[in-house]
Amino acid sequence: MLYLWLKALHLIAMVCWFAGLFYLPRLFVYHAMSDDQPSRERFKIMERKLYRGIMLPSMIVTVLAGAALLYLNYPYYLSQGWMHAKLTLVFVLIGYHHVCGAQMKRFARDENTRGHVFYRWFNEVPVLFLLAIVILVVVRPF
Repeated sequence: MLYLWLKALHLIAMVCWFAGLFYLPRLFVYHAMSDDQPSRERFKIMERKLYRGIMLPSMIVTVLAGAALLYLNYPYYLSQGWMHAKLTLVFVLIGYHHVCGAQMKRFARDENTRGHVFYRWFNEVPVLFLLAIVILVVVRPF
């Protein structure tokens, strides 16, 4: 029963984390397009609250619940190739999360040098990770 509760917690936290990973770069698009100070200040607040209030706690819960799930059945999971691939993608995704945080701080200091087109492409990265991770977990191709 503990396993199922942890799995539910892991999935809920993952959905919340990805919601933030999808929305924060979208805010960067709008922030990069803004041309007045009140709008830029509003985006700084929205980005900070999203990152610190939703994304960071959700990432931490996702990782901790996932680690607990691994711990409960580590001999099986660590012998599966799909799990190694998933964990690799999760580690890279954590890096993407931190890149988002660094970019948020650049916007907060008014030091952004990239345009909205860059952020439109940057916004697509978590979609690729979500697709790959879900396929690995559900299909277990290897």
